[in-house]
Amino acid sequence: MSAAAGGTDEDGGGSRGAEVTVVVPTFNEGPNVDELVRRLTVALDGVDAEVLFVDDSTDDTPDVVRRRAAVADLPVRLVHRAEPVGGLSGAVVDGLRAARGELVVVMDGDLQHPPEMVPALLAAAAETGADVVVASRYTGKGDAGGLDGPWRKAVSRVSGLLARSMFPVRLREVSDPMTGFFVVRPARVDLSVLRPRGFKILLELLARQRLSVVEEPFVFGERFAGRSKATVSNGLRYVQQLVLLRFGRLSPFALIGALGAVLNLAILAGLQSAGVHYLPAVVAANVLTIVTNFWLQERFVFADLRDGVHGFWGRFGRSFAFNGTEAALRTLLLWWIVERAVPHPEIVQAALILVAFVVRFVFQAQVVYRPRRAERSAVVPGAPGGTIGVEPGGSAREGV
Repeated sequence: MSAAAGGTDEDGGGSRGAEVTVVVPTFNEGPNVDELVRRLTVALDGVDAEVLFVDDSTDDTPDVVRRRAAVADLPVRLVHRAEPVGGLSGAVVDGLRAARGELVVVMDGDLQHPPEMVPALLAAAAETGADVVVASRYTGKGDAGGLDGPWRKAVSRVSGLLARSMFPVRLREVSDPMTGFFVVRPARVDLSVLRPRGFKILLELLARQRLSVVEEPFVFGERFAGRSKATVSNGLRYVQQLVLLRFGRLSPFALIGALGAVLNLAILAGLQSAGVHYLPAVVAANVLTIVTNFWLQERFVFADLRDGVHGFWGRFGRSFAFNGTEAALRTLLLWWIVERAVPHPEIVQAALILVAFVVRFVFQAQVVYRPRRAERSAVVPGAPGGTIGVEPGGSAREGV
């Protein structure tokens, strides 16, 4: 029986319907299957639930799942995909299509997402009516301790920060858009708009449509068995995913940044041709372009976020302080490079402006124009296909 593109749905004896489906995308995770099902069985005792493995493995993982399904107290199904389109994200989307539950829990198969956390996520979904309940490592008492070393922890933090900067409204309630552990209501998700690729399916779900979100903290555990599948190529696919998902807000920001860079270099060249030393010329060019860029960004990039947590002068003060500090450090670096290595201030200034671009974008999106967070109690479900949160003042907030 076909349940997903390129795969077969093997029924493990469950009923045709269930309250909860636990979707577990797997790739060569055989040693973890028995322990995962055992712990899920205990955690979901008394819940009408099933476990659905969506498998892309090249080893014996499908056979391990079949053996466990034959003896498990919890109904276990398997979709083995002959063509693993979309990677882990594609597997989750196929799992959402094949799920029988009104609520779907998405979690990894390596036990770094503790099964004992699932009841808390389901309780949050029932209490709030939210479309998505995110298990976050970065809120409350959550912790990312199970990540392999400080480098991966830093990459996770920076990646999440960049995602929230590109989607400041849709991710305003989400401290951990990189997590793969969450509960979703399939009836409120339009699967046809998704373009799954790589590892980060939650980002795809939240960026493509308006869904109400709440978070629950969790502690990211140690891998039970096997090795992490994270690679440099996965990181590159994540960057590609971000660009494809959100080219909109970044595009006018980049255009204004480019115009500001041209203005900066033009002022610098003009003042130098008038006999002004390059250092005060750089300072004057920086101040003028900081003010000009702020005005243009207010008007054309962040206009929909101007009712965030800061008023006009608060936004201007934070923007000027940060950009002024960044420009001062950049000027010191420029002086050091020009005096010691490259006696061409315009070339060095252009290179340093380019390097500072992403840092400035993240600061503007996450600090200067940070959206207000909705009250948890004010989250309301909407119609299938997308919902919106409600601000504490009671008005619906839309935006990207």
